Amino acid sequence: MDASMKENGIIHFVQYCLRASIPSKVMLLMKSRFFTTLLLCLTSAALAADQSFSGITGLQLYSLRSQFKLRGVPWTLDRVKSFGITEVELAGTYDMKPEQFKTELEQRGLKAVSGHFPYGRYKTDLDVVVAEAKTLGLKYAGCAWIDHKGSFDVAECQDAIATFNKAGEALAAAGITFFYHCHGYEFEKQGDGTLMDMLISSTKPEYVSYEMDVLWVVFPGQDPAALLEKYPDRWKLMHLKDLKNGVATGSLSGGTDVKNDVTLGTGQMNWPAIFTAAQKIGVKHYFIEDESPTSEEQIPSSLTFLKNLKW
Repeated sequence: MDASMKENGIIHFVQYCLRASIPSKVMLLMKSRFFTTLLLCLTSAALAADQSFSGITGLQLYSLRSQFKLRGVPWTLDRVKSFGITEVELAGTYDMKPEQFKTELEQRGLKAVSGHFPYGRYKTDLDVVVAEAKTLGLKYAGCAWIDHKGSFDVAECQDAIATFNKAGEALAAAGITFFYHCHGYEFEKQGDGTLMDMLISSTKPEYVSYEMDVLWVVFPGQDPAALLEKYPDRWKLMHLKDLKNGVATGSLSGGTDVKNDVTLGTGQMNWPAIFTAAQKIGVKHYFIEDESPTSEEQIPSSLTFLKNLKW
């Protein structure tokens, strides 16, 4: 229901009350200054109930990985600019040196806010990762996949905790925030919770933040809004991604057919609930990530959906 419908509903209700057979004392109250103030408050509350997505929408450039390989960096970044995007998240620099890739971004008014680096590099090449993140001008540097064999287990989680705390401290010294991007397999049961709970609670808040990929929370059968509110101080970034209707959830594989990534608003996600929680806790940056083979066509439609979304 939009604001005008709510306002008209209140007005019609008041008009009905004024026409109805109401005891004189009640009528006097309704005609009083008190009732006028009450009416204004009710109307304001109804109007305030309308919410919309207020974040800046960026793009995870991995969404256009095929275009980068087939058409090259300049053409693909021109395409990103044509979407009206100004903030991006990186997943590599496509055979360009970091400083050269940054120049290409700047020439198009694009700002690299964050970037993903492989887990192994945080373990063996940390100093170089920090240097590259600084060269690219990143505010956040993170990891989107923890190397593991079979089902993610406690030992692998403990290794990630130590790796992330160390990486986070090194990046913090350079003025950059480290983050981990969840990928679905971390929701293996552990004690009264999951390994995701263990990962978040055992990493140091001053060094490690988190990026929620909405699809990789819903696909394993979890609730994004509840998880955001469970750890309100840890989630700084979000990947906006919708899951095709009819795709079963509950899998901890961390993988699904990329064709299951659909235009935002056409899949399974409860976006009003997700954005209400995300905006409440203060998520800082939002990035569309569309891994589908039709991402170039779907991204503009997703942007339109976000622009028009109200609840």
